[in-house]
Amino acid sequence: MNREIFRKYDIRGLASRDLDNDTVSKLGFVLGKIAEGGVFAIGRDCRPSGVRLTEQLARGAVASGCEVIDLGEQTTPMTYFAAYTLKPAVTVMITGSHNPAGYNGFKIMKGTHTLWGQAIDNIRDNVENTVAITLEDPKIKKISIREDYMDRLRAEFAPPVSLKVAIDAGNGTGGNCAVDLLTQLGHRVVPLYCNPDGSFPNHHPDPTVVSNLKDLRDMVINEKCDLGVAYDGDADRIGIVDEKGDVIFGDRILCVLAGALLKENPGATIISEVKASSVFFSDVEARGGRALMLPTGHSIIKEGMLNENALLAGEMSGHIFFRDRYFGYDDALYATLRFLEIAEKAEGPVSSLTAHLPPVMATPEIREDCDDSLKFKLVKKVKNILRERNFEFNDIDGVRVEFENGWGLLRASNTQPVLVMRFEAENAQQLELYEKNMRDILQTAREEL
Repeated sequence: MNREIFRKYDIRGLASRDLDNDTVSKLGFVLGKIAEGGVFAIGRDCRPSGVRLTEQLARGAVASGCEVIDLGEQTTPMTYFAAYTLKPAVTVMITGSHNPAGYNGFKIMKGTHTLWGQAIDNIRDNVENTVAITLEDPKIKKISIREDYMDRLRAEFAPPVSLKVAIDAGNGTGGNCAVDLLTQLGHRVVPLYCNPDGSFPNHHPDPTVVSNLKDLRDMVINEKCDLGVAYDGDADRIGIVDEKGDVIFGDRILCVLAGALLKENPGATIISEVKASSVFFSDVEARGGRALMLPTGHSIIKEGMLNENALLAGEMSGHIFFRDRYFGYDDALYATLRFLEIAEKAEGPVSSLTAHLPPVMATPEIREDCDDSLKFKLVKKVKNILRERNFEFNDIDGVRVEFENGWGLLRASNTQPVLVMRFEAENAQQLELYEKNMRDILQTAREEL
């Protein structure tokens, strides 16, 4: 068993190499024990390996004494919805999220709480100590919650105007639902790559990478759409393009959503993470809200929302979490509807929703390949060098260094073998300088390891 697949927030690896039948059936058994013989629900995205992984996970869960419900192919938010409405003891979403097609993995909930951190480590140790599962033909009950989920979203929104919306699902699992939902609500939908295909033949399903949005940006301009919306492979992350084809990054999407929410809930707490622009934190404070910075990670954000009684949270990666009027989990389709609700009432085009935000020079997320066994060691070494050189920095998640007129971030991804960097400054020259400073320190760390 490859111990590296057990990550901070979930379990993830190459399906053909890391998620073999023996490992997955043992995982099902261990999670079944956590369920204490109760109902064990499984959803999956559209990756071809999902069917096999569902069968093997169910083998172990049934062997542990659980009743298994197969929710079928659906989005991660639909699986979360099942956890809240069907109330199984354990719910598992099989998804590789925004990773390449050959990857897959498991997001795990006990009740309505996502398991992460030490809980994942405990699962890893128990899987290692579990004997092979001999059950060959587990009995599985198939249930679809698609219409119940769609009904829940349809019931909340009654658009006063019809917008023209381009949707790029990247051949992920959320395309058909999004097209159906927005069409039924009266919007004019221009679909792009909305048929599920787990090989992702057109582009990688990650809306934070600007190059993946090229076709959507072109579609918005050519079709004269009011906006474009993009999803990742399991539809828990959103990307938005305005009517000019300009990308609205995750922290600015959150600013738009926060502004509307604070009008209805003065003083509300709104959470983002270490990659978010300083503009987000200052904008929320200026509107009378309480802005809070947390480490990156959907599990951490959800727990933080409960602890801080926050009504809204979001990450640069496009995870948007609403506890206002919703369940508190990240749902890109629901976030779409909340954003459209604002756009429908706006006096100007979608670009006007961010026009009040001060311009800054900022990079998108910069991801550089780095072996899983090395990435955390490098970040720790960089932190030591920064401390020795008397830099001011925040280390709640990696290092966010404060420069004179901006900041720079270096952190190890918890979901991919990469280092993540982001920089913000008042002008292009400063931005280039801050990135060079961080890269020079990173190179020194590499040389000293």
